[in-house]
Amino acid sequence: MNWYLKVLNQYSDFNSRARRKEYWMFALVNFIISMLIVGVDNALGFSFNYTGNVSGTGVFNLLYNLLILIPSLAVSVRRLHDVGKSGCYYLF
Repeated sequence: MNWYLKVLNQYSDFNSRARRKEYWMFALVNFIISMLIVGVDNALGFSFNYTGNVSGTGVFNLLYNLLILIPSLAVSVRRLHDVGKSGCYYLF
């Protein structure tokens, strides 16, 4: 959880480096939180069911993804810097 909080604290730092463990621990915790939020959305009936399925993107998941967008971009760019690539490679 410390790695996740470290990424959130460095949300505006696009210049330094992110080690492999920092990146993947952030991705793991982000995935777990996202799955929990999808479960809450489905349990409360806030999911958008375009195809008639039970699962779908809900209001809380959409808000969480919008809030985590900039920190996830920042850690991805910092990870690219750590492996010796430019941050522009993220666009490819």
